[in-house]
This record gives sequence, C-alpha cells and structure tokens, in this order.
Amino acid sequence: MLLEIREKVHGLFASIILILICVLFGLWGIQNYLGGGKEAPVVSVGDKEFYQRDVNQAYQQYAQNLAGMKFDEETLKKQALEKLVRDEVLLQYVQDQNLLVSDDTARDFIQTLEYFQKDGKFDKTQYQTMLGSQGMSSAEFVNRIKKALVMEQFQRAVVDSSFVTPVEINNFFKIQNQTRDVEYLTVPLTPVSQQPGEEEITAYYQQHQDAYQTPEQVAIEYVELSLDKLAAEIKPSEEQLKAYYEEQKVQFTTKERRKISHILFAFNKDKTADDLALQKALKAKQDLKNKDFAALAAEVSDDKLTAKNGGDLGLFNVGVMEKAFEDAASSLKLGEVSEPVKSAFGYHLIKVTELIPGDVKPYEAVKAEVSKAYQKAQAEAKFNTLAEKVAEVSYENPDSLAAVAQLLGGATSKTEAFTRTAGEGIAADEKVRAAAFSEDVLKGSNSEPLEIGGDKVLVLRMLSHQPAASRELKEVKPQVIAAIQQDKAKQQAIATVDKIKQELASGKTLAQIAETQHLQTKKINGLTRTVSDLPAAVTQEIFRAAKPKAGQPSVAVIDEAKGGKLVVSVNSVHEGVMSDSDKNKQALIAKNISTAFGKAQMEAVLNALQTKADIVINTQKQ
Repeated sequence: MLLEIREKVHGLFASIILILICVLFGLWGIQNYLGGGKEAPVVSVGDKEFYQRDVNQAYQQYAQNLAGMKFDEETLKKQALEKLVRDEVLLQYVQDQNLLVSDDTARDFIQTLEYFQKDGKFDKTQYQTMLGSQGMSSAEFVNRIKKALVMEQFQRAVVDSSFVTPVEINNFFKIQNQTRDVEYLTVPLTPVSQQPGEEEITAYYQQHQDAYQTPEQVAIEYVELSLDKLAAEIKPSEEQLKAYYEEQKVQFTTKERRKISHILFAFNKDKTADDLALQKALKAKQDLKNKDFAALAAEVSDDKLTAKNGGDLGLFNVGVMEKAFEDAASSLKLGEVSEPVKSAFGYHLIKVTELIPGDVKPYEAVKAEVSKAYQKAQAEAKFNTLAEKVAEVSYENPDSLAAVAQLLGGATSKTEAFTRTAGEGIAADEKVRAAAFSEDVLKGSNSEPLEIGGDKVLVLRMLSHQPAASRELKEVKPQVIAAIQQDKAKQQAIATVDKIKQELASGKTLAQIAETQHLQTKKINGLTRTVSDLPAAVTQEIFRAAKPKAGQPSVAVIDEAKGGKLVVSVNSVHEGVMSDSDKNKQALIAKNISTAFGKAQMEAVLNALQTKADIVINTQKQ
C-alpha cells in the first residue's frame, strides 16, 4: 500500500465530482436520459434502466478522452458500462439516505459554469437558450445539478475524513528516501548475421502472419454541422450591425492609460502630526519649482518602497485607492502635480507621468469585425439547436445520413480510405478515426455525433471497409529474415543472462563474472529513487527488486531500451530517514497520503454498495 501511495502522492489529487448531468452540453443526446423506448435495457440498477445508446454515448466520451492512445474497444465499453452502474448505485444510496443540497447551493454552482457565462459573468439569456435547445426546464436542470452535488459531497465526506498516523508518515519516508548500493553490467544485444534457411523462414512467417498484414482501412461519408458555415449564411442589415455595435461598444473601446507617481507625507491620528504632514506637503510643492519630482520623492517621501523609484505607483486603476486620491489622479493632466491630497495614510503629492487617452473605434472602422461577431453570435444559438436535432435525427435514422443531410440542407462528403492510426482531411482527427473504427459504425450504423474543435459536429457512417490481410511471404521476406535474426540475438542475450545468474548463485561476484564474459561492471552506492544517472524505468525496477537476504545480494534482470539486458546485483538497502526539507513538507505529505487512503476507502464503499445493489445485466447481444 505504501509503495502505491508513494507513486501517487506527488501529483494533485483529481476532483472526484461525478457529473450526472449528461456531460453538461459538451455532448449530445440528452433525450437518452428522458425515456427508454421499447428496446430492452442493457442493464438495470433497481428501477433505473440503461440502454445501448447510453453505453455507446459513455464509450464515445471515453474514446474522445483517449484520442491518440491505443485501447481495446470492448474493454473500454465494459468500463463505460461499469461507470454508469457505479454512478447510479451511488446516486440511489445518497437518495435513500435523504442527503440533500439546497436550491441556492445548486444555483450558485450553476452560475460558475462556463457554459452559461459571457465575458466571465453568468448570462441568464445564454442559460435559458442552452436549456431550451436541450428541451429542459430550469427546474429539471437544477434538480440534476443537485443530484451531482450531493454525490460529490458524500464522496468528499468519505475521502476528507481519512487520516494518517505519525507512524505511517515515518514508514512512508523510510520507503521514499530509501537508498540502495548496486552493481550492474550490461549484456548487449549482439547482431546475428547468419542467414536462416528457407524452411525456418517459412515456419516463422506462418507463426507470425499477424505481424505481416496490410493495415485495416475504412472509407467514410459524413455530414458536418459547422458554426463557420452557419455564420456565413447570416446576412445582417446595416441597422442590425449598428445596433450590435452600440451593444458591444465596450469591445471596441481602448481604456485610458494613466501612470502616476506620488510623494507621501505620513501622519498618525494626532492632530499636530496631521498639520505637520500638510505643511511638509505644501513645502514640497513649492520645492518642485526647482527640483525634479522623482529626485524629491527619493529624498522626502515616507513611502520608502516607491521612493527609491521616484515615487512610481505604476498604472492607475480605479477602485484601489481612496476616492479623494482617485479623483485627484483622474483629473490631472500629463506632467501636472496635484495639491496635497489627504488619505488615511497621510498627504500625497500626485503626478501623472504617462497619459494615453482612451479611444472608441468608430463604426465604419470596425464594420467588418462587427459583422463577423454578429454573424457568430446569431449562428451560435442556431448551432446549439441544430446540434441537438442532428443527434435526434441520426438516432432515429441509423441506416442512412440522408435525413441528417436534409436537415442541414447539404450533401454528404466522402473520404479516401484511412487506417486506425493515420488519415487525411477530416480523418486526420483522432476522434473521427476512433468513431469510424467503432463496432457500431463497422456494423453499418451511423456514428454518435462527434464534437470537433468546439465549432463542428460530425455524423459519419462507413462507405467501405477493408479488413487487415496477410501479405505474401515474397513481399515481406527481408523483414522476416531480420525478425528471425533479432529473435536469435535476444535468445543469445537471455542465455548469457541465465549463465550469469547461475554463476552468481554459485558464489561468484559480478565483477569476476564480468571479467570472464569480457563485460564491464558499474557500481552505484547510495542510489536514490529521484536522483540517478540511470533511466527512470531502470531505477524503478531496481527499487522493486527484493532486498538482499543473509548477506547474499539479490539479482534483478532488467530490459534495456536498445534490446539488451541489465543484470543488477542489489548489495545492500538502507532505510530512508526524514530530512529537514521533508519535515517542512510533512503537513502536505500527510494530507496527500490521507487523501490516497480516502480514495481507497471510497472505492471500498462503492464496491460494497454495488454488491448489495439490485443490478441486472442483459447478456443478449444488442
């Protein structure tokens, strides 16, 4: 357990919140959660039923998150189904326990969601538009948010209640700061030049035909909903553009840039000190007739931090200083010095050292920009509505893209054949390739709608499919020969390693063996987990090796990146101690370890709840 924790506590602990709200408008098909239809459910948890489309949608989310990575489609679908079940089990449990989140808490959370914000603030119109495009009332959405939040609160209650003892912290550092004295040698991969016979080549080829196949390929047709295309179709009138310009004028306004300096004469609450500070300020104002402001600030200002920079306060921002100070700073001309201005700190002489007036770009100068912004704003609402419609129409017509194409008023597009790992045009996108090679698409169905880059939605289906096929031996004979020679080189290295291990077991030292094998040994005393000249993967394997017993070193054999083998003799292991630096980080380490314990405890709770839940899985092929 401690080893696992040691490997994980260095990163930030990811948030555990389970978003039950249909992946919050980032994906399509909210109607899946509103009714079941007549098809048989894939799984039921109590009274809640999940259908194949629910699993497909969860799978698409997983696949998009893993774009560019290799994964097994069936395994991923099982994981998607398992998550649907576990989320529902947890939801039903917290509801049975009558755990609640208030409407106000839910609404406060909703206002922080970027989906409903405009210029960094909650926008009620955008909120209502997006809910309307999903066919959902505000009350229903708030209820979904409340469910998600109460689930998160329960998980936090479990995770945050975990704790770690001083003994456990000490044990952690014993492992974390452990050092090892090791000796190692490298058994290189020696190339084999001997040519294999024809029978050997044929036998190897037949045993490894999967390695000599043409890649599986697919060509697709697709329909694309594009925000840019929708925007281009909008033809605003001059009146609409001028009205939009007035609404968004702040976007075309450059704020005034005003840089200021000051000289401060501080006082306290005593009246005499107050008058004295004022007299100093008035005298300094007279001295400025013959002295430079920055030089005088360096001599007499009580703000010692800015005095060394000539009293420079940088750019002036409204709302930072007191009103009297701001009023004076705002009214001065470039180079002008104010009369003494009183604040809670004392009296100030203020000077404007840089002034660039604000500017509003005229309509004619930004007309093209206004037009693009207007078109995009108008297109966004239509885009959201159409995206939901695309999901609905595609689901209702799974055997053709014609209905979706008709909805969008355009024809389908086609691609050339591409593989799972590479394609051109739209197929260059990892999400598109993952969908094109998904089980449902290969069976002839439309894909789930894919969100591409935030401004496109794509639905695709297969045009043609070319399964992987074996290439003839005569085409790949050079590769087969090279593979045979490589395998023989590896077998030779393994045989050498086995001989070295036998000699070590008989009592010989690694240095003695290396001399007879014409190899070189290297020693590292005090090897740590974090500082090493060895590759990180090699260091990790060394620290996974068993500790020496009864004075006999332990031996580890580690694969080298170039194909050779490292034979490592672990001669001694020294327990780690807590350093002064570790003591300073002890509170943070304790928190991370307790969080790791809490995650394990939460996993145990979910497993227990799932064991008790009424879960029925339909094994019939969907």
